[in-house]
Amino acid sequence: MANPWTHKAGEISASVSQSRREFLRSLTGAACARPFFSVSSSVAGPPFASGLQSRERRAVVVTFGGGCRDEEVLTPMGQQNVPYLLRELLPQGTFFTHVENRGILGHYVATASLTTGVYETFDNFASVPPQSPTVFEYFRKDLKRPLHDAWVVAPSNGFNRIGSSDVRSFGPGYGAQVILPKRFLKQALMGTTGDYTRLLQDNYETPLFSPQVEGGKVSLDEFTELLNLSAKDFVTQALTLSSADELSFFVAKRLMRRYAPRLLWITLHDMDVAHAGCYSLYIEGIQRTDRLCREIWRTIQSEPEYAGKTSLFILPDFGRDSDGSIGGNGFQHHRTGDALSRTTWMLALGPGIHANRVVDRPVEHLDVVPTLGARLGFDARMARGKPLTELL
Repeated sequence: MANPWTHKAGEISASVSQSRREFLRSLTGAACARPFFSVSSSVAGPPFASGLQSRERRAVVVTFGGGCRDEEVLTPMGQQNVPYLLRELLPQGTFFTHVENRGILGHYVATASLTTGVYETFDNFASVPPQSPTVFEYFRKDLKRPLHDAWVVAPSNGFNRIGSSDVRSFGPGYGAQVILPKRFLKQALMGTTGDYTRLLQDNYETPLFSPQVEGGKVSLDEFTELLNLSAKDFVTQALTLSSADELSFFVAKRLMRRYAPRLLWITLHDMDVAHAGCYSLYIEGIQRTDRLCREIWRTIQSEPEYAGKTSLFILPDFGRDSDGSIGGNGFQHHRTGDALSRTTWMLALGPGIHANRVVDRPVEHLDVVPTLGARLGFDARMARGKPLTELL
């Protein structure tokens, strides 16, 4: 079977990467108070400047979830939607302009590929675990870490199996605990009046789909006990926030303060409301994600267990269709699988990671897990990506 990632697609991806670099160059050149980004195409990386032992290092991964296009983020017109990413976070880290996703462009299966370092091939809407060991299993098994040291905060019931694979010698015994805030909110609101449709929407791409929740069956009482709050407090907070991603951040922050997990994965997803065809809500989701990424980084810097020890990785799971894609609907979907929907970016911040650095060479989503392994001290032996030496 021929590789669908054609030579022409590779040229388009390279062009996208170059346009991102030039945009960042113009952006930083206009901001005289900020140092100019150094641009690198090499693989030479910094030493781990902090001198931390691997057992002290921590990592938080945030998927800039739901998929976004350069038009709304990395262009002169789009930059207004991500001021914190461009003005506050990017100058502190290393930005990869050319990150390729060659897998299936569905949110659950794409996130599963990110967590395993292998392009997963199962049905995006199936309630199945990843087919390869996850980063959480490598981390907990190799480093002998306890259950409360690896967590996933995910947007919908479709992610309920993301915490562990069913691979022999790995599996649930070494997986992450998965928190689905909207699932617990739905339980807590059962029998109440009020229209919370938008907040409780499980999947914007297929509104009628409602997967059965299997695995990780934690009750609402157990959930609120884990976070040390009452169900009433949780509901009040959720309805005040009025956003699934705001709720995910609230839960993640409670987890960080209560358990200080060394490995935390947060999937943000509000911008996927684009599937409903409302451009303004899609933009609102991008702007909210931008702000929450800033808040997550500030939380990392303010919490004693995390400050000076923690790497933050921010990346989209994939893009969205371009306006000119045949068979696509522009911002609304990600169905064509064209180069523009597959070529994304990543920002990494933390101890030992160069500030003000842009890397142009092509890398893949599959490289995230091996890179986490190299930084935290575990062996992602079945992953197919390679450690990003710029971050080691």
